[in-house]
Amino acid sequence: MSDHLVVCTHCGGVNRLPEQRPALDGKCGKCGHRLFEGHPADVSAELFDKQVSRSSVPVLVDVWAPWCGPCRAMAPAYEQAARELEPNVRLIKLNSDNEQQVAGRLGIQGIPTMILFDNGRERARTSGAMPAGEIVRWVRQHLPA
Repeated sequence: MSDHLVVCTHCGGVNRLPEQRPALDGKCGKCGHRLFEGHPADVSAELFDKQVSRSSVPVLVDVWAPWCGPCRAMAPAYEQAARELEPNVRLIKLNSDNEQQVAGRLGIQGIPTMILFDNGRERARTSGAMPAGEIVRWVRQHLPA
């Protein structure tokens, strides 16, 4: 058995949670916020990098922009998927307008684009809006059982 490392979406603190303890009730040791809140957090470039590189929990990022109609249409489905996938997967959002360097580094060519990271590596990516059930299925098919 090994501990889980979970990065707080509020302060970026890295938290160690025992494997046997349900992560849903975990709180950040640095700022006190719940580690999983059932909705994806909008993150900065710095917090995105920390989530992907330091978390032992897989991370799904939705690269989006406020002016993008399909992005806005998919937002409620992404929120619903977060409620279903957390605490086994961290869902975050990255605004490509605010974080253009990260979007460029990720090779984003269209939005919305979802990228699934596991142990710091890209595992899968898909572009285009999806309903919640499809997001959940897509994530689960790309993660080890």
